[in-house]
Amino acid sequence: MSAAGGAGMGGLQRPQDGGGRGAPRGAVWGQPPARRPGRLLRRRQVRPGAACGVFGGLSPQGGHGCRLSLRRFLLCTAGDFVKVYSAATEELVRLLRGHSGLVTGVRLNPHNRLQLYSCSLDGSIKLWDFTDGILIKTFTVGYKLLALYALDSCEDSVFVIIPKRGERDTFQLVSVKLTKTAGQDVEAKEFSVVLEGVDASPKCTAFGREGEYVASVKNLHLQVYFFKRKQLNRFSLRATNAKGGNNLFTCVACHPKEDCIATGHADGKIRLWRNFYHNKEYVFSTLHWHHDRVMDLSFSVEGTSLLSGGVEAVLVQWHNGSDCKKDFLPRLGSAIEYISVSSDGTLYCTLHTDNRITIINSNLRFSKSIQGLIRARDVKTGLVVDPRTKALVLNGEAGHLQFYCLQSDKQLYSLDIVQQEYIQQEGLNQTDLVKVAFSAQGKWLATVEEREEEPDLELHLKLWFFDEETQSFKLNTQISMPHDDHITAMCFRDMDELEDDSLILVTAGKDCLFKVWVILEDTDPEAQQSLSWSCDFVGSYHNYQATNCCFSEDGSLLAVSFEETVTVWDSSTWDLKCTFCHPPGKIRDICFGRLTCSKYLIGATDHGFLCCWNLLSCALEWSAHLNIVILQPDPLSEHIAAVSWLSKESSLFVFKPNESRPICIQRNLCQEKIQFAAFVPRDVPETVGSEKYAWLRRSQLYFLTDAQELMTFSTKSPEERLTVSSKQLAVEESLPVTPFSLLLGKHRHQQSQGDIDLTKVVRNHHEQDSPAVKELLHTPAHVLPSASFLCPIFINSLLISKEKESAEEVADEVEMESEEAEEDSDEEKDVTEMEQENIKSMDLLGETTCKLSKAEEKELRKVRKMDYSWISAF
Repeated sequence: MSAAGGAGMGGLQRPQDGGGRGAPRGAVWGQPPARRPGRLLRRRQVRPGAACGVFGGLSPQGGHGCRLSLRRFLLCTAGDFVKVYSAATEELVRLLRGHSGLVTGVRLNPHNRLQLYSCSLDGSIKLWDFTDGILIKTFTVGYKLLALYALDSCEDSVFVIIPKRGERDTFQLVSVKLTKTAGQDVEAKEFSVVLEGVDASPKCTAFGREGEYVASVKNLHLQVYFFKRKQLNRFSLRATNAKGGNNLFTCVACHPKEDCIATGHADGKIRLWRNFYHNKEYVFSTLHWHHDRVMDLSFSVEGTSLLSGGVEAVLVQWHNGSDCKKDFLPRLGSAIEYISVSSDGTLYCTLHTDNRITIINSNLRFSKSIQGLIRARDVKTGLVVDPRTKALVLNGEAGHLQFYCLQSDKQLYSLDIVQQEYIQQEGLNQTDLVKVAFSAQGKWLATVEEREEEPDLELHLKLWFFDEETQSFKLNTQISMPHDDHITAMCFRDMDELEDDSLILVTAGKDCLFKVWVILEDTDPEAQQSLSWSCDFVGSYHNYQATNCCFSEDGSLLAVSFEETVTVWDSSTWDLKCTFCHPPGKIRDICFGRLTCSKYLIGATDHGFLCCWNLLSCALEWSAHLNIVILQPDPLSEHIAAVSWLSKESSLFVFKPNESRPICIQRNLCQEKIQFAAFVPRDVPETVGSEKYAWLRRSQLYFLTDAQELMTFSTKSPEERLTVSSKQLAVEESLPVTPFSLLLGKHRHQQSQGDIDLTKVVRNHHEQDSPAVKELLHTPAHVLPSASFLCPIFINSLLISKEKESAEEVADEVEMESEEAEEDSDEEKDVTEMEQENIKSMDLLGETTCKLSKAEEKELRKVRKMDYSWISAF
């Protein structure tokens, strides 16, 4: 069925310049921000007072992102943070924040393994106590720092790579002296140039045995500088060898015990250089297994083996520099970008291009994996929220959907949609996952995959049903070539899904059609499944390409954009109700208002207009001239987020359709272009301190940049968003937190609450501990005085003085002896009454009584227990 003709039932409504109900009013969108969120969790600080951070980030983007510390901690960079993970439990235990720019390198302090150096593009080097999360000192260098190196032989200096002043894309390796002056913020302006013309990547510079020399590679050149001799040797290779191999240098590593340099090359070869003290008498041997460029190299702690990684996702371990002796750990998921070795040599760590960290034992046995947000080759599905788990769903591994938990910053699971083996080969057209949509309750999932091979196009529409027994999605229906051209949009009708008859899926394509898909019940008793999907209606408008589609909140209306025109259809009869047009420009995105604003339809054009149409009057309500690239409505409120891209910066506007003035304006959101955005409903409404943050109360806005950085607005700092188990783990310094230990801890807590009466006296005593004891238990170890000084104070504070013995303690001792005195309780009662009468009479006479000691009271009880019945015989 096709709808054609002029403007349809409602006619083509154009805005008029006159007054009246249908006249548009100008929207005020250029004013200074009246309201803005308190914290922008992103990679770079935009405005004063906004906290900065990045979600799901493990990749260093140019810096060595992983360091292992004595099997206990794994340190990695994430935007302007340094994350500290437990190597035993994979839990995030610390978040070191203090840099205002991208962190490009982390190095353990070689003179104190509990301290960490970090460098950043903000031009500072920071020294941390990473076990306690304390910033010890900040050294301001004043240059963008691209890499960091710390040596055992250099106690008061570190090496960094900085851009050369006055020259573009030219970098130099310098030695920076870290002064030991008092104060937490110190300027480090004293530095000396070591090497000129180095590569900006930290993988292209390495220090040799005991810091005697430094080797650096760039393009086809290797240069080695000897510190004691102050001698610089340069070695060059041809661009290609006799067999056509590419000799371009990609990385370098130095042997920790011998004078040996390992270099990786673009053709997959590894060269081991020796006798490089001489310019002409040097020699090298070649190792070759990788079929493509070598991404990184690293020697073991003792130098007995060499580790290499590349695009094959295989970790290769070369023994004793021999091409014949090597071991492999394959199928690590994606290309290996960085390799790191723990300081004790028992663990290896690999960082992959898909934002995964893999921890490996030294015998090449897989240990653990820390998976953040997978860095896909290209995100085409957008950001979609799973209604069941509140997870963020988008492209993951090739042909897979990743379900990413925002609370724990971990991947829940990955769903294989394409179900084909991915081939690591450039230029090969493979099947891509391009569209995804969930039904209102998450019961159904629709996916679109395509493979384009000129001039043919393969399209598959798949409908997945969630199986409650297996707790996973199962394929229900697969439709080949649902459209004759690319599918541009897809959406479910948002209803309660109480009955399958109410489920409707709409797809729009470049073949100038939109199609409606419904569920049919299969009456064949031999059919494998009773439900399947089938096309129920096909619509078009003037042979224009269909670009967007969406349902109204109650599901009664469907809006489909055809190039420059928006059409509105009745979802029960599929009659065309009205059309809206606002030339010039094609419709880029459309959405309906919600709740009290459900009578409005919002659209954005590629010529920079944001339009709001009134569905009751079929007129333009207001418009604003902005280059809006994203429209994202909040499913739980009337708010709509609009993201613009102007002058190479992204800005955010939050508004209600019934108000022409935006609620929030956040300019210069980031320098990267924002690709997608999504509102994620909160489990519990956020308690905000000000009304200007009301739009963040029930949902949280996330957005993804073209650099695949996931960012968000938040009213809480990253430390406040750490889970309880992570905080507990940070206190216990990476002790394993298992479900049994948590259950046992809860039981002990309940037991301690039940025994509160028995321990009341001791607890009251500890509440009055001296300040010295509190300082001992809470002060970091590196600032405490010697143990010989603290020990006497600590022991004396634990002693209980006899003079301060309370009546309750005496009562406890008497209660312990109650079993011995139980037999003569009646006799003691009479004696006690007589003693009380005597005491009263003595007090009247003005006499004072002496209190018996414990020993005397015990002797008196023994006398009372003696049998005096033999006296009656006399």
